[in-house]
Amino acid sequence: CYGLERTAGGQGQGLDQEAVQASVYGLPELYRDRLPAARLVAVPGCYSTASLLAIAPLLKRGLIQPETLIIDAKLGGSGLAQALQPQVRLAEVEQSIAAYGVARHRQTPEIEQICSELLGHDVMVQFTPHLVPRVRGLLSTVYGTLRDPGLVREDLLTIYRAFYQRSPWVRILPANTYPQTQWTWGTNCCDIGIEVDSRTGRVIVMGAIDNLMKGEASQAVQCLNLMMGWDETLGLSTMALFP
Repeated sequence: CYGLERTAGGQGQGLDQEAVQASVYGLPELYRDRLPAARLVAVPGCYSTASLLAIAPLLKRGLIQPETLIIDAKLGGSGLAQALQPQVRLAEVEQSIAAYGVARHRQTPEIEQICSELLGHDVMVQFTPHLVPRVRGLLSTVYGTLRDPGLVREDLLTIYRAFYQRSPWVRILPANTYPQTQWTWGTNCCDIGIEVDSRTGRVIVMGAIDNLMKGEASQAVQCLNLMMGWDETLGLSTMALFP
């Protein structure tokens, strides 16, 4: 339901507008304080989860020019399995990588709405998803131009570590280490790597998750834990690897 007002016409036909307004966005790292009182939680999509966790500190601190935001993401076939279309069956995508939903993916409005909330004003992002020949895993790479060209990678690593210090499932990787989807398989973790290109003045932030876990099922459990006042990590330490 998030991003509804940004969809075609912004009318939201067929959806309960009262429920939409009452819902809390289920990304605990950003909305943890709202979840205990929530009666309805809208758990994010997998692309939105990885992309927003990668970019949130930059937006909250006003470190980038928001109009320069570009998100390039890759997803394993399990993220589209329900579509049952030939182009998303693993046998069909083997040995191939393809973009889809270019300039019109359904999670673009969701990403834009939360980015706008973080900034305090409307923002548009360029988002292009790709399907890769893997069963599970999602890697989102976010690009943006820094407001302060003097910022270096170590500055941003410090900022990210401070921003996520209360977030047990976000792992900020050391300098020169970039996330791999296999490191997050079966977990509720989001691994984040950061680099600054001094030639272009751009920051590159990479976020990797298991699309079936942090991108879906385990994130819902994480939200439930917070709603019930339980330990945020309850029931989430066991690996889950099917498919």
